[in-house]
Amino acid sequence: MKLTLFSVACFLFAAAFLLVQPSSPVSQQSASSSSEAMGSPAIEAGGYVYVSGQGPHRPDGSTPPKFADQVRQALENVRNVIGTMGLTMDHVVYVHVYLENTERYAELNEVFADYFRKDPPARAVLGVARLPEPPVQITAVAVRDLKEKQPVIEPGSPPNKAFSPGMLTHDRLFVSTMPGSEPASGKIPQDPSAQVNLALDRMKAVLQAAGLTMAHMVFVNPYLTSDIPMRIMNQQYAQHFEFGNTPGRATIEVSSLPQGAHIAYTGVAVRDLSQRRAIRPKNMPPSPTASPCVFAGETLYCSAKSGFIPGPNGGVYASTTTDQTRQTMRNLLDNLEEADMNYSEVVSTTIYLDDLSERPLFAKVYNKFFSGSLPAQTTVQQIKSTERKTDLEGHYPDLEQMSLIAVRGPRGSNP
Repeated sequence: MKLTLFSVACFLFAAAFLLVQPSSPVSQQSASSSSEAMGSPAIEAGGYVYVSGQGPHRPDGSTPPKFADQVRQALENVRNVIGTMGLTMDHVVYVHVYLENTERYAELNEVFADYFRKDPPARAVLGVARLPEPPVQITAVAVRDLKEKQPVIEPGSPPNKAFSPGMLTHDRLFVSTMPGSEPASGKIPQDPSAQVNLALDRMKAVLQAAGLTMAHMVFVNPYLTSDIPMRIMNQQYAQHFEFGNTPGRATIEVSSLPQGAHIAYTGVAVRDLSQRRAIRPKNMPPSPTASPCVFAGETLYCSAKSGFIPGPNGGVYASTTTDQTRQTMRNLLDNLEEADMNYSEVVSTTIYLDDLSERPLFAKVYNKFFSGSLPAQTTVQQIKSTERKTDLEGHYPDLEQMSLIAVRGPRGSNP
């Protein structure tokens, strides 16, 4: 990955890098600068730009006092990053918004509707426990070529100026979070199975409106609260996909979802089904719920991995974030190598930590797997920290998880 403006001035890169990096949740005394460097502002590859999570900081490091201005500033920071790459906010097709308080959802929508006056991007919104920069973080994907960019409307859903239910590009469909509620009324059924199926049916409706099917999905994020049993979610989910050929998946328990929802799905589909190919290491049996990785053309979407040791006696046996991260990176490398790829082709990572203050510990291991510039990166603590004790079989809880996107061949530029 080479810097497009490197020959102009290294200073410009340094300034841009500092502008877009999330501030560390720990003090400088507890982590070296190298351990905190966990992401490039953005990476361009395969016709898309992947932007690291942006908080509400101003260029001088301060934060606006009002929530609406904080959201606007985070969007401005996204604008600044892609602007150095010759793009505008019209090129943004997909955003993830992480909120520490989803009760501010209506205010968020007002800002988005005002900011994106035409064809707003597809959008995922979820509530988390902690962010590097409270109270909002926004990450984005932008497409280089605006040809064939087109919003997709969910049938039966009221018009929404804040986001598009789906956004088509020349080769993909990005689907907004589809919650387990009635599209027209917002009513949430009491039965968890009904909520799961509603959310999946709404995702299916967006796909159908774009002329696609669930088989076109390459990656899915199920976001769910503790009110939805994982067993029930998996049972219903598996019925919507072909066994052993499911999308990549990062199933994330969250602190909350907007408007009282308990389950929501978001994800990416490839338009040409011949460009879709699932990847599974030989030591992993087929799964009814997730493929380790799935290609969309030359772009590889990989499921979230933790420090789980695979095999007949598999489980998480490491007790620390540092040791679990080593296994996580090894597990993800297995998937990359099965696709004949490596970490140099990773363009974006999403990291979920049990305790955000341990971000430097994660980074110390994570950074060693990359040479040159790091990929774009987003880090959150999605729920309150768990109790760190073993279960009856000696397994520790997951203290970190990570999903990634890689693009075959050399990466493009970063600002």
